Amino acid sequence: MAIEAGTEAPDFALKNQHGETVRLSDFRGEKNVVLLFYPFAFTGVCTGELCALRDNLPTFVNDDVQLLAVSNDSPFSLRVFAEQEKLDYPLLSDFWPHGEVSRAYGVFDEEKGCALRGTFVIDKEGVVRWTVVNGLPDARDLNEYAAELAKL
Repeated sequence: MAIEAGTEAPDFALKNQHGETVRLSDFRGEKNVVLLFYPFAFTGVCTGELCALRDNLPTFVNDDVQLLAVSNDSPFSLRVFAEQEKLDYPLLSDFWPHGEVSRAYGVFDEEKGCALRGTFVIDKEGVVRWTVVNGLPDARDLNEYAAELAKL
């Protein structure tokens, strides 16, 4: 069960596609965060979602907002994926311990070994303000979380 709005977002430290450590707490007091979990790099629906975010990046990466995209892929896979798709925002690896952060947010599919499509809008105080979880084959509507961001 995914964590709900009103819950303090669990902090984490994950490597991005460049091998740098990114912590959710790095943005506390500074920026709202769109935390997006996706199953795997190089898959059709995931690539479509992440490229749609790339194409609308000023909405999700600006002085007030940071987009963090998390999958259970290795940082090396994420680097190639980011370069191939020209994704210029943090792709975070929840590879090892496998799915630890995905589990903390309640979006890890134990049977499939990957994250579900969970999105969490987290305010500057570190509190989840909005969440949606879609099944593996179902793409999210980025306009929904853009609208939620506008309310903060």
